[in-house]
Amino acid sequence: MRKYDVRRPLPALLIALAAIVALVAPFGAATSTAAPADPLAAAAQVEPAVVRINTEIDYQRAVGNGAGIVLDPNGQVLTNFHVVSGADRIHASVGGRTYPAELVGYDRRHDIAVLQLIGATGLPTAPIGDSAALATGEPVVALGNAAGTNRPLTREVGTITGFGRTVNAEDTLTGSKDELTGLIEFAAPVVAGDSGGPVVNSAGQVVGVTTAASVNFVLGPGGEGYAIPINDAMAIADQIRARIPSETVHIGPPVLLGVGVRTAQRGPGVLIAEVLRGGPAERAGLYAGDVLLEIDGVRLNSATTLTYVLDRHYPGDVIDLVWLDRSGQQHTGKAALTPIV
Repeated sequence: MRKYDVRRPLPALLIALAAIVALVAPFGAATSTAAPADPLAAAAQVEPAVVRINTEIDYQRAVGNGAGIVLDPNGQVLTNFHVVSGADRIHASVGGRTYPAELVGYDRRHDIAVLQLIGATGLPTAPIGDSAALATGEPVVALGNAAGTNRPLTREVGTITGFGRTVNAEDTLTGSKDELTGLIEFAAPVVAGDSGGPVVNSAGQVVGVTTAASVNFVLGPGGEGYAIPINDAMAIADQIRARIPSETVHIGPPVLLGVGVRTAQRGPGVLIAEVLRGGPAERAGLYAGDVLLEIDGVRLNSATTLTYVLDRHYPGDVIDLVWLDRSGQQHTGKAALTPIV
């Protein structure tokens, strides 16, 4: 089993810069025997439907950028959740025009989100291919926004190198961990900012959504990328567009508790590292250094559990909290969750 270190930015109240370890599992796949085509010419067919995404996060005083894919002329856009996670403001540019964007919904565990560009009409849409038809060795191009919104799209040319890959992402600030499975691996030097952009085949069709990348090691021709197969991404995106919530799909923006946490080093619960001034947690009486033990009766054994519990809630929900203060005394309280807007 090969093991690579890869990194992607995950800006959010509960998501910071992520250190990702890719565990590459054996997976049988066909090998491409098609005649070589001009991959850049094929990718040019998709470029008009590529969205440049810029985010601002007040809590961390941070900005970020990524890419997306136009799904319909009225401005629904497919991207990675980690591209927009925690953003207070999202702006998206396509066809030389910039729009404010709002989060329609997301699936954190599969790193998929759908945005709505406010006021958009008549946008070009991306041709969607069939990721199940891909073969090892097939040429692809990853289009992205790593160079920045005011510069040309990045166009990273490579080949498919594997299927069924698994990426384990650990948030170095909060200790929250997620696992993405079933990814496409491709040899192309994609970097931060390409996340959320399309991976395009030689027919000029979107076959994947870039989600993780590494340029830390020489893997094939300059780097190794990982993409969510477009068949999987579209199944989730269509559920979000239909506004059907589920165990993993959340409709609308995430809720805000207002804490930055880490998994407790000893004992149960999560350690509260920071409390957002004026947020629900502060109003409930929590302070930095407290240990949050339960939300609505769910015992918190990791920062990941906290994140998943909050994803099942919506703005206005009142949750029950149990925590220990820095002296070890147990407290109970309630917090009214607010949206991250």
